Amino acid sequence: AVVFRLANIIGKRSNHGVIYDFINKLKKNPNRLEILGDGTQRKSYLHVSDTVAAMLYLFKEFLKEEKIYDAYNIGSEDWITVTEIAEIVSREMGLNPEFYFTGGVNGGRGWKGDVKIMLLSIEKAKAKGWKPKMNSYQAVEKTVRELLGKE
Repeated sequence: AVVFRLANIIGKRSNHGVIYDFINKLKKNPNRLEILGDGTQRKSYLHVSDTVAAMLYLFKEFLKEEKIYDAYNIGSEDWITVTEIAEIVSREMGLNPEFYFTGGVNGGRGWKGDVKIMLLSIEKAKAKGWKPKMNSYQAVEKTVRELLGKE
């Protein structure tokens, strides 16, 4: 068995999460974007195409070995802030809204239970020969374009 621990997976079928939320908020009010928290939350994002490629590659590698079990973290090697995501969404929509930060809870988190910083170590997967094609910024840009019908 192979277990994959995944970062924030995004892509054209994303129907929840910060990117989807920002697009919908800006469609309703293109002049002002409410951002939960203080905007400094940093998280790793991985496009679904990189996720599937990682899972297939690492499973094939697993089958070459005589193991019963293995586990891998699958994610990007970097992170992006919520404010940077807001900037990408705004730019791709051709807007320049005012950002309004709610301030958040527990040190700037967007909501109770939100993770302020999320970056998985993917060193084990890299040692097997896999690495993502896109960084977090590129994955977010591609997903925004896909959700807006530009790709």
